Amino acid sequence: MKDLSIIIVNFNTKDFVIACIRSIISNYSNEISSQEFEIIVVDNNSIDDSAHSLEKIKEITLIRNSQNVGFSKANNIAIKKSSGRYVLFLNPDTIVNKDTLPKLIEFMDEHPQAGAASCKVLLPNGKIDEASHRGFPTPWRTFTHFSGIWRFFRKSNFWNGYYQGFENLNKTHKVDVIAGAFMFVRREAGESVGWWDEDYFFYGEDIEFCWDLNEKGWDVYYYPDVSVLHFKGVSAGIKKISKEITTADKETRKIATIHRFNAMTIFYNKNLKDNYPFFINFLVFAAINIKLKLRLLKL
Repeated sequence: MKDLSIIIVNFNTKDFVIACIRSIISNYSNEISSQEFEIIVVDNNSIDDSAHSLEKIKEITLIRNSQNVGFSKANNIAIKKSSGRYVLFLNPDTIVNKDTLPKLIEFMDEHPQAGAASCKVLLPNGKIDEASHRGFPTPWRTFTHFSGIWRFFRKSNFWNGYYQGFENLNKTHKVDVIAGAFMFVRREAGESVGWWDEDYFFYGEDIEFCWDLNEKGWDVYYYPDVSVLHFKGVSAGIKKISKEITTADKETRKIATIHRFNAMTIFYNKNLKDNYPFFINFLVFAAINIKLKLRLLKL
């Protein structure tokens, strides 16, 4: 069994995914050649010639889907081809640094109850990607997030539980949710939750994954001793940080926005709805619909 299987789902990010793969190969060429690592790339029927370019990279296993099956299903397809005792789910718009993967393997080996972990995920502006360090989206946390109140109380557990800003981001600690952009998972833990929930097409599946791990008693960790660079949202085109470099056209941005807000509804129905009275649920669903309509108007 290999130490690590790296799974990358690509959709129209040819230049970014190749740069991502090259960052892994250049840093870990010896490990890859000795079969301690494997890289599996799933192309979700890209139209930017991604698959043709990826076929030329001999260090990877390429899976070509005949249609865009979404993030969760594409990852589950790749899982069946993988053999690592750990699995890294990695976005194509990331760059992996030299010490990141060996140190995470070491960390996970030393913490047998860790079901998943993330490193310090850095944006091009040098800031930490807050989506990689989150609390579960309860109605109160979601309200403080979307209302913008959290920005005035970044270190408060009460006001900024959404991003868990009260934690020291320079120290290792447990966290509710890490992002699917860089999710380092123990195979045993992934198997215990059935891997990715395919009710989610795009967005929200990482929150569900971490929720399911928590329900099974696994810990999720934020491990800031190592890092990756994340351009963030290149294929979807709905993040401000990558609006100048996104590969998404307007239709793709529209579809991604709809899936993003649909994911909120799916997660709430699955995990939170039964914990709250009718009027809270009504307000939550109404807020999701209003936010969706407003975001679509801005596209």
